[in-house]
Amino acid sequence: MIPKIIHYCWFGGEKPNKVKRCIESWKKVLPDYDVREWNAENFDINALRYTKEAFAAKKYAFVSDVARVKALYECGGIYLDTDVMVYKSFDSVLDNRCVLGFEEENYVATSFMAAEQGHPLMKQFYDAYADLPFFDADGNIILGTNVSKLTQMMTERGLIRNDKKQELSDGIVVYPQEYFSPYDYSNCIHHTTQNTICEHLFFVSWMPWTTRAKKMIKHVIGPVLGKDRMNQLRSKIK
Repeated sequence: MIPKIIHYCWFGGEKPNKVKRCIESWKKVLPDYDVREWNAENFDINALRYTKEAFAAKKYAFVSDVARVKALYECGGIYLDTDVMVYKSFDSVLDNRCVLGFEEENYVATSFMAAEQGHPLMKQFYDAYADLPFFDADGNIILGTNVSKLTQMMTERGLIRNDKKQELSDGIVVYPQEYFSPYDYSNCIHHTTQNTICEHLFFVSWMPWTTRAKKMIKHVIGPVLGKDRMNQLRSKIK
């Protein structure tokens, strides 16, 4: 069973107001859950070469990639990105050993992950960073998302990337996108349903400012144009 613990990571400076609003939604909707912040004071940055180099480069989101799976493996509970808004309780999924969800393009999300203490998937995920450097031989950052890593691991476990609920080995249950990440990032459109428990809003604070600026523009015009017209516009720009 998954314990009522919410884990999140914050390795930067002051939290922006939009992050604070998300965290407040957790506390409001989940008053009986223990909310735990992982930061440079209580997470061993130097435990792995990857986190040590990422932290030194001030790429804090990549430090969080490791901290989240370590927290879930050692403590169990639910991990949430700080740009996740919670709408209702997670109680309905806590009887499982491990819960994941699809996001855009049938990838498996890492903005929400839940697992019992000591779950083998979280150990496997953590171990994937054990011998991984953050920089290549030329001193460039080796970019790669934890979403891609997790999706690959789940595909190897037999996951079919079709946005359908699936039960896999080690008691892993993967839910459709509407449950934990219904936001259409490409077109900035919300697809929440009566099944939606939380929503990843994709603040993408770890990406370059040019990418964030494009997202702000899409956020304004996406809901107005709709997905089909946004795709048409995107194809013309290309």
